[in-house]
Amino acid sequence: NCLQAVPNPAHAALARLNRTMGGRVMLVTQNIDDLLERSGATEVVHMHGELLRALCAACGHRWDAPAEMAPADPCPACGRAATRPDVVWFGEYPYHLDRIAAALAACETFVAIGTSGNVYPAAGFVHEAAAAGARTLELNLEASEIALDFDEARQGPASRIVPDWVDAVLAAQG
Repeated sequence: NCLQAVPNPAHAALARLNRTMGGRVMLVTQNIDDLLERSGATEVVHMHGELLRALCAACGHRWDAPAEMAPADPCPACGRAATRPDVVWFGEYPYHLDRIAAALAACETFVAIGTSGNVYPAAGFVHEAAAAGARTLELNLEASEIALDFDEARQGPASRIVPDWVDAVLAAQG
């Protein structure tokens, strides 16, 4: 149950980076939980949706999910029985790809955290960012399948290496 999950120091560090640097930081996640938001992040792009949101498969209306939902539940907008979790199922098109592509084309630094490096389109983001001139960094427990595609790769638990990296970034900002 994602409501029982607790944010870790990596979530807290990313939220701090997001709040401190404002619009200069976009957090894109493939996770469907709200751990970044519960850590205080204000700019989170959920490319695979959010488990705590509901979606009407008939009209596309989205709303906060009830504690329990079923496909037969009526949509609050159109009334049809087409309720589902607002998550991207296998074979569906991820959300916000235009927004993500625009950010990748303009970013100075691209960091991938906790990735296998084999789920596309996210696994290709490093190439898009690098082509735009961004410095690229992978922070992962172990080197991913695409670690060599990054300018730098650091290994270790996210709860340790992400806060260390965020501290260094913020210290360099003055």
